[in-house]
Amino acid sequence: MNGKLTLVGAGPGDPELITLKGVRALNEADVVLYDALANEELLKHAPNAEKIFVGKRRGMHKFIQEKIQELIVAHALQGKHVVRLKGGDPFIFGRGAEELKYVLEKGIDFDIVSGVTSAIAAPASYGISLTQRGVNESFRVITGTTSDVELSEDVAAAAGSNVTIVVLMGMSKLEKIVNAFLAHGKTEIPVAIIENGTKDVERLAVGKINTILNIINEKGLTNPSMIVIGETVKESEVLYNYLLNKKGQAL
Repeated sequence: MNGKLTLVGAGPGDPELITLKGVRALNEADVVLYDALANEELLKHAPNAEKIFVGKRRGMHKFIQEKIQELIVAHALQGKHVVRLKGGDPFIFGRGAEELKYVLEKGIDFDIVSGVTSAIAAPASYGISLTQRGVNESFRVITGTTSDVELSEDVAAAAGSNVTIVVLMGMSKLEKIVNAFLAHGKTEIPVAIIENGTKDVERLAVGKINTILNIINEKGLTNPSMIVIGETVKESEVLYNYLLNKKGQAL
């Protein structure tokens, strides 16, 4: 008799931000396949499971993705309960749907446990709101790097609007993102960069489109980081200053 897959969102990094339903799935797992963005502390909730790291490496995403899917099926066909633990929410640039379609084609049952996405949780950890009455009416979450390793065309489109923009996986394209805003004459738009959001080692840098590159170089922020661009960053200044002080950090 076949086992099953439970696709679990691990949350943004803080191990306490996984859902209770996600913890229960880990408790019941026979096998856990976890990625590079899932906090390894969460594995303690799966004391009886085999733990397999399936983090991807740059330039090998297609190969690794196929192997991950094959591993899920191989263990499920042995009657095991497989938990696929993915950072953030598996449906926000997490390829969760691809994995589910694959196992469904193989006749394997699955469940889905949503996770807290870093797109919202990381800014919130510093009090940065993505929406604010009288400031903006929406926000967009964009991948900074497409499947062909190019800058998403959505960045240029968003740069011409007034929405708050959250860019995931965009640090390697930060200069191009800045240039997209400069092309629209938006030199003064506030920008926040959050490195390792919600983790103990998280860091924040705040600037403007015309200063953020220098600030990042000075601070040495790198991946994994996310980018928030919009007036709500400035409007949240009193909150992030308070939280920086509370965390014992400084801009």
